[in-house]
Amino acid sequence: MTAWTEFLSSQGATLADGVVADFGDAPGELAAAEAQTVLADLSQFGLIALAGEDAQTFLHGQITNDLRGLSEKAAIFAGYLSAKGRMLANFLVMKRDDDVLVMLPAALREPIQKRLSMFILRSKVKARDAGAEWVRLGVNGASASDALSAALGFAPPEDLMSITRNEQAFVLCLGPQRFDVFVRPDAAQALWTKLAKACKPVGAPAWDWLMVRAGVPMVLPQTQDHFVPQMANMEILGGVSFNKGCYPGQEIVARSQYLGKVKRRLYLAHVDAAALPGEELFSAELPDQPAGHIANAAPAPGGGSDVLAVVHSSCVEAGDVRLKARDGAALRFQPLPYPV
Repeated sequence: MTAWTEFLSSQGATLADGVVADFGDAPGELAAAEAQTVLADLSQFGLIALAGEDAQTFLHGQITNDLRGLSEKAAIFAGYLSAKGRMLANFLVMKRDDDVLVMLPAALREPIQKRLSMFILRSKVKARDAGAEWVRLGVNGASASDALSAALGFAPPEDLMSITRNEQAFVLCLGPQRFDVFVRPDAAQALWTKLAKACKPVGAPAWDWLMVRAGVPMVLPQTQDHFVPQMANMEILGGVSFNKGCYPGQEIVARSQYLGKVKRRLYLAHVDAAALPGEELFSAELPDQPAGHIANAAPAPGGGSDVLAVVHSSCVEAGDVRLKARDGAALRFQPLPYPV
């Protein structure tokens, strides 16, 4: 265990593979995520740092979004694709001092870092694991901004994807009263202690539920190479630029945007069963093939699971989509918090 995970254990955290499962009351923590201001450790996410004078230019040429204007004042959401235009990862991109930071699920950090490194060639760039350099926290709820201001001594940002900072920490706005916080390890324990006085500590499942309800998909090992960006609503979420230069998979993305209708889209749904990323979905509308896949899933406060599912639109319109089998639990679709 690291000093940070030892500290979390001392605060009552139950850890599994370095990730906080809960603080002793998983159902209560889910209920709190829905109704209160909560604090989460985000060790389920890893960090890649790209350093060197070509770091920003190199990554710009690899991903779906435009990094030419990247500064320390705002983050970018982007996808990283195979040559066939399907997402191998999607992530936040931020700049801090001389590093371009990429935040993505910890399970993908090593393979994506290795793949990026394969294409560096003569570029003046080095990629490293930066997970030990920044503790990642999430704060969400009606008093999140006030709690962060009091604990950090500076105001968190108000605009989506904007960043404020001091020497020890920086804060990214993910939405109204929802923030990612990055803090140096030597300041992390004191910050957690201050925030925990105003926020209820919750495990990773509660934070994952908040992101599902926000309609923000995250590519995981189970869903790598499954979805073109538009299937996951990436262009709606600002994760795709159609005005930048070439990148792997760009032709497929452009063709999907301009020459054909995207038949599968990301939807928010509830299902009265346990659900896992990558599980297949079925519908009578498509008798010879799966109707889609679960992209992300989290236990719901009232039981069952809330999911982000990539599904053929005709099956959603027909109102009959089932989990794992044609007679499986039915998905009940709900509005996303943004227009599609």
